[in-house]
Amino acid sequence: MEHHPAISKLSTRKQTIARHFSQASQYDKHAYIQQQVCQHLLMAIDNTNQDSVLEVGAGTGQLTQLLAKYVQSERWSINELCEQQATHLQELLPQAQILIGDAETMDLGGEHSLIISANAIQWFDNPLSFIAQSASRLKPNGQLLLSTFTPDNFLQIKTLTGQGLHYPDISEWQSALDQAGFQHIKLSTQRFNVPFAQPYDVLKHMKMTGVSTNQIDSNQTYDKQTYDKQTYDKQTIGKQTSNTQPFVWTKTRLQAFERDYWQQFSGIDEDGQPCVYLTYDVLIVDAHLP
Repeated sequence: MEHHPAISKLSTRKQTIARHFSQASQYDKHAYIQQQVCQHLLMAIDNTNQDSVLEVGAGTGQLTQLLAKYVQSERWSINELCEQQATHLQELLPQAQILIGDAETMDLGGEHSLIISANAIQWFDNPLSFIAQSASRLKPNGQLLLSTFTPDNFLQIKTLTGQGLHYPDISEWQSALDQAGFQHIKLSTQRFNVPFAQPYDVLKHMKMTGVSTNQIDSNQTYDKQTYDKQTYDKQTIGKQTSNTQPFVWTKTRLQAFERDYWQQFSGIDEDGQPCVYLTYDVLIVDAHLP
């Protein structure tokens, strides 16, 4: 049976997010923390035999290919924002219905026995709304399993630039789950302090993993040539966490960013070499409907 992806229209912001991720052609090479998180989610699935699985924000299919290998389901629905991923995701799960579009606004069906999402909900306009939406889409005894990030995620970037996504804290997730009627709620965190040889490598890593629309603009090339030639085009970080003017990279700001990063967030890596750290602070949400 041939499946044709269902496609919904995107807001301007979601179009920008989709574009940035579509440009992150080396995502899987650099998204090693995200891959570890996908493995963690896989191990938290209660039942490997499902009636209907909905994956939200599949991206390049890191989690999708794990689900295809380890989970059996009568029905599969795979959602992704970027239309460019549709063919690849269909190849990973030929029997799945591919739903391209904004998970916040499109119809993702109902009566699912498992709703699962890896490293995607933080890009929602209202991440907490995903909880009530999921409650309406799950069948009784269905499981909701997702990973997102805490307010301490990328704390170095937020400290040095004042910019970043707004991440709800654990108490807000707990409240949303309680209000939506979920039970057997498990909230857990895991922190990864990733070493880099120098601050510009941090910015490059963020660009390669698509973290740009609300954090660092990925149109800017952060490499040695950029630093040496001092060709700093005016680029904004994106959606602000406060009512300030958009952040603009300049020569002075980049120099201060590098200096302050070394002063505040440096250490020694496993090989005994100086490094700077970038923090991933992951939140795993595991809950069930009664």
